[in-house]
This record gives sequence, structure tokens and C-alpha cells, in this order.
Amino acid sequence: MIKKTIITLSLVSTMLLFAAGWYFSSVILQLGTYECDQEHYVFCGDPSTQDIEFEDVSFTSEDGLTLPGWYMASTDNDKAILLVHGRGADRTEGMRYAKPLIAAGYNVLAFDMRHPRQDPNIISTMGFHEKKDVTAALNFLENEKNIKHIGLMGFSMGAATGIIVMAKDPRVKVGVFSGGYANSMDVLAEQAKVIHGLPRYPLMPVVEKLFEWRGDLDSDEINPEKYIGQISPRPVYIMHGTADKTVDFNHGQRLYNAAKEPKLFWQAQGGRHTRLWQHDIEKAENSVVEFFDRYLLNPS
Repeated sequence: MIKKTIITLSLVSTMLLFAAGWYFSSVILQLGTYECDQEHYVFCGDPSTQDIEFEDVSFTSEDGLTLPGWYMASTDNDKAILLVHGRGADRTEGMRYAKPLIAAGYNVLAFDMRHPRQDPNIISTMGFHEKKDVTAALNFLENEKNIKHIGLMGFSMGAATGIIVMAKDPRVKVGVFSGGYANSMDVLAEQAKVIHGLPRYPLMPVVEKLFEWRGDLDSDEINPEKYIGQISPRPVYIMHGTADKTVDFNHGQRLYNAAKEPKLFWQAQGGRHTRLWQHDIEKAENSVVEFFDRYLLNPS
């Protein structure tokens, strides 16, 4: 009787653990569609709302997804900054930085990575498949706009994805990364604890395996901390707020520690997740432009 009870309880526990793992892997993979958050992104319209001239463009990822974007030309036809948004966001996320970058002489490309708003069957993979989108944007800048010198600015998942792409693609000469995570599974486990009060074990290993299987991915490849050291001698600028409740500040510290010179770290006291522009507009704009100027406009 006792043995039967133990077996029954074990089976029920296993089923509950699998069900919970399936649910939370679905939360990761399946994004909802929602409107631009003006409090977060500030500029929710197209670039004309900032009196920026732009061209509607699109390009195709290697797995056949059409990705729309805005190309904003400046005075220098040879250098461009690619703005890469975070999970659930769209191209408006980086538009806070577009105008100062254009004024400094950089062409700017803001684009939408894969998202269910393009096709309800599209899943989110914390950067694994989104790497193809960033590569497609780089191909567009190189092949369609004849850009020779490319800088990248990424936010949250866009920062994490940008780090991994930059480590593998020498076309990205300079990287600026705001609110990026060091490891995708770590940040997901931290959010599960904060939002749902769930411990990492035994749930997260099950979530990770289901996430990998359902998303056709390898979670170890969504580990920017592993890649950022490979970027040197190209420069990286890590920006992270100490009050970040989405991607804890320790991720910014880990990325900076793993990076090699040349590198810069803005530890924004009281800064929230990817809202450093709102936290200190002058420093946000000036430090980003100055970093690109130092290493992209005037490389040593």
C-alpha cells in the first residue's frame, strides 16, 4: 500500500512538474501583441514625429521572414548605427537615440525583429533565432546601403542578441548594450522567482528542456557572457541601471567583467530597465554619441 502510494505521488508530481514546465516554456515562447508603451519608449510614432526624414524598408531573414524597418539617412554615407529592440518591443524602442545619432552624422536603421504581430505562429527565443534578424539587417546595410562601418545599439534581448552576433560578425565595429542579460536561463529563473515566487529547482531545468525542444534551439547559445570576451579588440559600452527590475543589475556587472578592453560601463544609479534616456537624457545621448565618435567615426 505504501509503495503504491509513493508511486502514485511520484507520477502525480512528475505530471505536475511537466505541466508547469510546459506552461512556463509557453510564456517564454509565445508573445502577445500590444501597443507601444509611451512611458517606456517615448516616441511611438514613425520618425516623422521627431521631424526625421526616413525611408520605409524591408529585408528577409535566412529563414524567410520579412522584417520591416526605417532607414534614416544622415550626412555620412559610410557609417551607420543599427538599433536592436528587446523582447516584445518593436523598432520604436531605440528611437530615443535616433535624432542625436543622425545629428552626429550617422545613418540609422531601426527595424522589427520577428514577432507574432508579423505572423501569429512566430515564437520568441530570447535571441537564438533573432540572431538571424540582426544578421539580415547587417546584410541590408552592407549590400543595399553600401555601409562599410557599422555600430550596433541593443536593448535588453536586443543587447544580448547583439553581443552574440557581434562576437561572430566582424562587420559590427562598435557595440553599445543597454539592459542586456548575461545568461538567458539565469534571467528567466530570476523573473520566475520575483513574479511567481518559484525556486529555480526543480522547475527551471524542465522549462529549459521544453523551451529548447519546442523552440528548436540550444539555450547554451543564448549566453552573452560566454561571447562578449570574444569581441575585443572591438569596443563595447555596457549601460545598466541599478534599479532594473527586469534584468537585474548583476547581469550588467557580469557582462562588463567578462568583456575585454576597450570597454566602458555606465552604472546608472537608480536607472530602470532600458530607461536610461529618461533617467539622464544628457548623459545617455552624449555618452552614446561620444562612444561611437571615438571608435567608429574616428577609429584609432
